[in-house]
Amino acid sequence: MTEAQVAGTRFARNTDVEIAFEDLGGGGGEPLLLVMGMATSRFWWPSGFVHELIERGFHVAAYDQRDAGESTKFPDDRRGGPVGGLLGRRSATYTAEDMTDDAVAVLDALGWQSAHVVGMSMGGLIAQRIALRWPARVRSVTSMAAQPSDAGRLATAGYVHFGTVVRLARLRFPPGREGDVAMGLALCRALASPGYPFDESEARARIERDVTSGVRDLGAQRRQAGAKWHSDKLAALRKPALILHGGADPLVRPAASRDTAAAIDGARLVILPGVGHDLPRAVWPQVASEIRALADRAAAITSGLVLPPE
Repeated sequence: MTEAQVAGTRFARNTDVEIAFEDLGGGGGEPLLLVMGMATSRFWWPSGFVHELIERGFHVAAYDQRDAGESTKFPDDRRGGPVGGLLGRRSATYTAEDMTDDAVAVLDALGWQSAHVVGMSMGGLIAQRIALRWPARVRSVTSMAAQPSDAGRLATAGYVHFGTVVRLARLRFPPGREGDVAMGLALCRALASPGYPFDESEARARIERDVTSGVRDLGAQRRQAGAKWHSDKLAALRKPALILHGGADPLVRPAASRDTAAAIDGARLVILPGVGHDLPRAVWPQVASEIRALADRAAAITSGLVLPPE
């Protein structure tokens, strides 16, 4: 695995795949890697939330998963969107194990032996899987708004609000940069927290930073969703875990995170009232504090002050 650097974006290499990543600050703090959701880039993490993490003693980095942002894109091999990839039986372009290995390539490029891993939506799914496949590289795992990593097709279908999926599939905007931004804003509104005001200016700032929009790249979404997991069951996860979910999530039912927490011995489950499939500004301090408490617990386990999960 090698590393290159271009302006503020750096690249890690996993075999023939380049993974774009960025050091977001907090040098000297505890390493923390952010993993964003399906087809969206590292720029979709709110900068204010990153600041909250840095203020709590973390050194934060984020990366673009393969087929997203500035990372390697794969050729479109067939028609269909993410639902077809998720529920289909055909072999995928790459595996879920490949996607976890991308994260480890980023850790190597940063010079981090281990890190706290925090994922949102599909990124939460990948965070669980990184901890399962690479336990020595993970200090703790935080999964937000995600289903259990080993859920089958039928169980996964039960977690998803398909009415929202249909509404999102009907969104149409003209091609070009302005259309990409408008599409991103429409997606953010559709997934926003009903219990909090929608902050359009904050959402627009994130979307406009995105160099390559993936919100309407159905091929990338299908390939990511269709990446099959062949490794350990979730019950084998032995890292300190925090499972977060919005109580009003319009895309993934909170039952998904309840089942995730139930499968992981010692996991802490937090349901955020009024929160959708996003991170509204009002909950940034609470979520960052929960992640800090989890990191402190992980440190206590490492020092022998607290017993690890059995």
